[in-house]
Amino acid sequence: MSNHVDMKVVLLGKEFCGKTSLVERFINHRFSGENRYQNTIGAAYMAKKMDGSLVGPGGRPHQIMMGVWDTAGSERYQAMSKMYYRGARAAVVCYDVTDEDSWERLRFWIDELRKFEEDCKIYICATKVDLVAGEVARKRRRKVDYHNTTDLADEIGAVVFETSSKTGDGVDELFQRIVDDYIDDPLNSYTEFESGRGGDSRKKLHDAGDGGGGGACC
Repeated sequence: MSNHVDMKVVLLGKEFCGKTSLVERFINHRFSGENRYQNTIGAAYMAKKMDGSLVGPGGRPHQIMMGVWDTAGSERYQAMSKMYYRGARAAVVCYDVTDEDSWERLRFWIDELRKFEEDCKIYICATKVDLVAGEVARKRRRKVDYHNTTDLADEIGAVVFETSSKTGDGVDELFQRIVDDYIDDPLNSYTEFESGRGGDSRKKLHDAGDGGGGGACC
């Protein structure tokens, strides 16, 4: 029997910056960005069971049921999105490397998150890096310098990942890091991961409502 705990992760970022495609690649191992774009309404929820790289008592892996809330990025849904921050232990704040405005909005989402969950660990995720692969494409299409992002991450104590939902590059590594950091964080009581106590040993996700449906936003 593996150790089991539920963990809530929230995705934030400007509309069409690639949040839904990121979740789709992570959960279902597929890319549906070729489909017609559809803006997420409110939030969409998906979950995936994961094993941590660290092991628990008796050499058993820590098993995490990661619940991922993909929130809407458009301004008209921002007030609604706040309800989904509650209880989040990690936040993936996304921006599109070909859209400078999406990077400028990172500060807004980070500040909003800190108002509600100041201890939530932040992961800055650059999306669509496949669009800037190669020297020519990098010069023509990349609008956000990687070092600007790492400077921001150093300032706020965040971690940076560059990903492509189309190719899968960096996606699994991002979510595996989130799981391992959660297990390794001393703020999370080790007793949360002890097995043998049935449902009492599980840390429950905070209920943030049913959420809404979402489409594939590349």
